[in-house]
Amino acid sequence: MKRFLLLALMVMISSANAAGQYDFKGPSPWPEIRKQRIAQLLPQAMQAANIDAWIVICRENDNDPLADHVGGENAGGEASLLFYISDKGLQSVAFSPESESTALSEAGIHDKVIAVKKGESSMKQAAAFIKQQQFQRIAVNNSDKNAQADGLSFSQRMRLQQALGQSLSDKLVSSEELVYEWLSIKLPAEIDIMTAAAELTAQWQLEAYQQVIPGKTTDAEVAALLKQKMQQHGVSDGWAPDQNPNVNSGVDRGHSHATDKVIMPGDVIQTDFGIRVYDRWVTDIQRFAYVLRADETAPPADIASYWQHAKAGGYQAFKTMKPGVKGVEVDAAQKDLMVLAKSLPVIWSTGHPVGYVAHDTGPNLGGSHSPSSRPAAQKKLKQGMVFAFDGFHSWHLEDGGVKTISVEEMVEITEDGARYLIPRQQDLVLIKSK
Repeated sequence: MKRFLLLALMVMISSANAAGQYDFKGPSPWPEIRKQRIAQLLPQAMQAANIDAWIVICRENDNDPLADHVGGENAGGEASLLFYISDKGLQSVAFSPESESTALSEAGIHDKVIAVKKGESSMKQAAAFIKQQQFQRIAVNNSDKNAQADGLSFSQRMRLQQALGQSLSDKLVSSEELVYEWLSIKLPAEIDIMTAAAELTAQWQLEAYQQVIPGKTTDAEVAALLKQKMQQHGVSDGWAPDQNPNVNSGVDRGHSHATDKVIMPGDVIQTDFGIRVYDRWVTDIQRFAYVLRADETAPPADIASYWQHAKAGGYQAFKTMKPGVKGVEVDAAQKDLMVLAKSLPVIWSTGHPVGYVAHDTGPNLGGSHSPSSRPAAQKKLKQGMVFAFDGFHSWHLEDGGVKTISVEEMVEITEDGARYLIPRQQDLVLIKSK
């Protein structure tokens, strides 16, 4: 117990120092980071995806998922934002309703903003511009594989094709590969923000565990403590609010809400928790605790063994992650150890990208021991990607239910390997029965 308290204190001090660099209630750094992402990362993504031009159609009330990545978040009337590669490098022109064009121009996102008069079509003006170019592959946001690249509605697609004409419409391609290449890489400044957010995510879980009274506290009450922390610090949920945090001291429930189950001696508690900071970047971290029985000073041998197996699996995945490795290979490294440790199989992938959403665009770390419907499992890791990933061990409880330890950490992919954003959980948090 002393070892845990010392570890918790060290984590809290580290978190206070790093997370304190950011005022998550203050102005967001996103506007400047967005400009840098467009200038630095978008040309690389377009080149990797073999795209000459990318048009994003934005509108009020039912906007494109990537509108605020390209400056179209405030669209009232229809706006057409075009990015293209020329001999001068990346260029962008925004065809914006005149009522919003001044503000968009002042934002400094696009090289040129053209005001579209009321009653005229931004899409037709964008099409007229495209007709003057020599684009061979024009990306649009239609995709059956990635929701973030599927923002163009059917009616918008039909009107765009009508404005372009048949020959240019034949050059329209899905933006999914472009969006994949662009969103999957995070800038160092973004990773710094996510690191500070991850520190808070883990710290608050440790603090919540310290409030547990076995035989009295419920899973839902632990979740409520974390909700209070979020409100106090001006951050929001990393995913669906009703399922964040998921505190579970009973049998596996997957992605779900915390229930009124009372936490009891002998329970292994899972907390799956993520926060969203600056209304932009999210975290996804799990921390595990064990509730000591009255005669125990340490977890019983079986629980201690399960913990070590899960931790070893996670570390094996970590050691496998580096540029050029496929997502499915990371999954195999962890799942192979599960078999050796005689763990029950699990339905979940070892990990996933995390960033703008909890399950972000990028390689899926899955598919090695079961068929995967995600082509992204065959994608290769690249420097600048960020992942949340688990080390698993699953077993049968005495009542026949299944319990899984899925210690979840976050890493960035570096030039020659991976780096934990924050120190990984080394020991189960121990909660005394009172």
